[in-house]
Amino acid sequence: MRIGIDARELAGHVTGVGRFLAGLLREWSTDVAAAHEFVLYAPEPIAAGIDVRHFQTIVVPGGAGTWWEQVHLADAVRHGRLDVLFAPGYTAPLRVAVPTVAAIYDLSYFAHPEWFGLREGTRRRWITQQTAARARAVITLSAFARREVIERLSVPDHRVHLVLPGIDRRAADRREPTVPRVLFVGSIFNRRHVPDLIRAVAVLAERHPAVSLDIVGDNRTFPYEDLDRVIDAFGARSRVRWHRFATDETLGELYGQARAFAFLSEYEGLGMTPLEALAAGVPPVLVDTAVARESCGSAALYVPQGDHYATERAIERALFDNEVRSTILGAAPAVLARYDWPRAARDTLAVIEAAGASD
Repeated sequence: MRIGIDARELAGHVTGVGRFLAGLLREWSTDVAAAHEFVLYAPEPIAAGIDVRHFQTIVVPGGAGTWWEQVHLADAVRHGRLDVLFAPGYTAPLRVAVPTVAAIYDLSYFAHPEWFGLREGTRRRWITQQTAARARAVITLSAFARREVIERLSVPDHRVHLVLPGIDRRAADRREPTVPRVLFVGSIFNRRHVPDLIRAVAVLAERHPAVSLDIVGDNRTFPYEDLDRVIDAFGARSRVRWHRFATDETLGELYGQARAFAFLSEYEGLGMTPLEALAAGVPPVLVDTAVARESCGSAALYVPQGDHYATERAIERALFDNEVRSTILGAAPAVLARYDWPRAARDTLAVIEAAGASD
């Protein structure tokens, strides 16, 4: 089977969608997918750590946005002699005859349109709706996201498949850090309440002067939140380090140095970075939501959204209460056993194979 893949998220700085695709491709470069031919389409050479010798890579110039997807990628797909197209980033070319499998991770622009500009939100809602309606199959990464796709997009449940992703294990030989560093990893959206995290760290530092915070992620907030101003307002410039982007090597070092992980998101399709923190031996503090409970179970501390005192207290416990830390990290192996790259790659490939063979 000749499988095309929209690989634009592997070009440039690789974040959530790109890391998910990279995890699949690492597995598909082994014997598990030897019967298939993969064609990767990207607007520039792929920069992620993928051994591209296992895949045909076609550079399709023209940017990486909706116009590239609907015009340039669509044209390449029409000439690609594909059996099926895998679109791992929410949307796919609409005017192609090739069966499509799309991965849709969350529907934040449906659930909370106020988090998006009018033009961007309208575009995202329309093209995601059309992609889901046309796709032979849709993949989600959580039961919560699966329900959202079925209910909000009216996709028949037999076409929506739950595939749990793998989680990178970063610290098999990790030494317990003694410096109280808190870590946040993820693109910065309003729903993740990074200003509340900065506030919590600043307040904690009054009792524990060594407490500091590493923020990893670029600012994609709407309405715009000036994080530099927030850091200065809380007098936290000396204890907050903001990394707009981190390589895998740097990210591994930051996980290894962290003693607590905080992710105060009120809405996610899954939330992979708290699971990465667990895999690195770092207790996470999360806003108490259905998907957070689904993903991390008993291996996290949960706080009500907007409760500053509860947030400060939970981060303090994750940093300094050894009994709490031991309980959370003791529950981690059972949680993490569900997230396995070989299984995720096999399950995703099975969905793609079924879509490509159903004509």
